[in-house]
Amino acid sequence: HDALYLDSWRRRIEAVGNINYPLAARQQQLYGSLRMLVSLFPNGAVSEIQILQSSGYKLLDQAAMDIVNMAAPFDPFPEAMRAEADILEIIRTWRFHEGNALTSF
Repeated sequence: HDALYLDSWRRRIEAVGNINYPLAARQQQLYGSLRMLVSLFPNGAVSEIQILQSSGYKLLDQAAMDIVNMAAPFDPFPEAMRAEADILEIIRTWRFHEGNALTSF
C-alpha cells in the first residue's frame, strides 16, 4: 500500500511540477538535482519540507518546495498506512531537466 501511495504522490508532484516549471529556470536555463525530505500528516497535509542536498541553485531548491506546496494537500493515507504511521517522510531526488521537465525518484 505504501508503494502505491508513493507512486501516486510522485505522479502528482511531476504533473504539478511540469505544469508549473519555474519560468526563471527556463529563462536562465538552469538544470540540476536536489534531495528533499517531505513529511506528510495522515490527512495528506504537508508537515515539513527540508532540502537535504541543494541543487546549487536557490531558485531550483525554492521551486521544488513551491511545487510541493502547490500539489498539496495530497491524498489522505489509506487505512492500513494510518495504522503504521503518524507522519510519512518521503525522501526523493528531484531533477530539473533540460527541456523543462521535472522528475522525482
